[in-house]
Amino acid sequence: MPAPTNSFKQALINGERLIGCWTSFAEAVTAEIMGSAGFDWLVIDGEHAPNDIRSIRDQLMALSASPTHPVVRVPVGDAALIKMVLDAGTQTILVPMVESAEQARDLVRACRYPPEGLRGVGAMASRATMYGTIPDYIPTADAQICLLVQVENRAGLAALDDILKVDGIDGVFIGPADLSTDMGYQGNSAAPEVRAAIADAIARTRAAGKAPGILGVTDESSQAFQDMGAQFQAVGIDVMLLTQAARALSAKWKAK
Repeated sequence: MPAPTNSFKQALINGERLIGCWTSFAEAVTAEIMGSAGFDWLVIDGEHAPNDIRSIRDQLMALSASPTHPVVRVPVGDAALIKMVLDAGTQTILVPMVESAEQARDLVRACRYPPEGLRGVGAMASRATMYGTIPDYIPTADAQICLLVQVENRAGLAALDDILKVDGIDGVFIGPADLSTDMGYQGNSAAPEVRAAIADAIARTRAAGKAPGILGVTDESSQAFQDMGAQFQAVGIDVMLLTQAARALSAKWKAK
């Protein structure tokens, strides 16, 4: 029995547009709730949310009964961390702050077994193989891993064309908040210069045959990024959805 087919990766290859959302509560129950909402994919955020490998594993388990595909963002592109989340069962990894083709090549190697890579061969005792019930996992796993890299500063944009040439990179995710701040606009991703840089990055990514992705947290920004050609697009963050709805409800009834 081979490794499960990565439906998210296959959809990107097919050119499908996928709508997702960020999950930042670091709790299995909220991941399960978000998995029932109809999103194509959800990010389990290991960079800015209070996640560890156990909470990531628990959210992967919570989403396993859902048609929503989990994407795990590691806090940094470290091979040891990547090994852990792959063994926990994720097939799609998002890595922040990628700034060079050399860094991208290192990430590809971290996601692949020898001889093409350096992933540790211990998955038969892990959730990735359902504890040894997927006997052909190791020879088939590499083809089902989807590696997404975040380009979110000027150094990354300058190296984008070289990053896009790296075999094994499936998609490039633009980080509007970090990019705008690095460009001198302190998180204002609506600044014309920032929007122009994002549009150019999306266009270059598509022209290279890779999938461009991005996060928008307002209807205006999400629509703008969709119009630019974003293929896998996050349109919100669970924490923001709760806070906005709760504050609106409180204000509504206090005003009566």
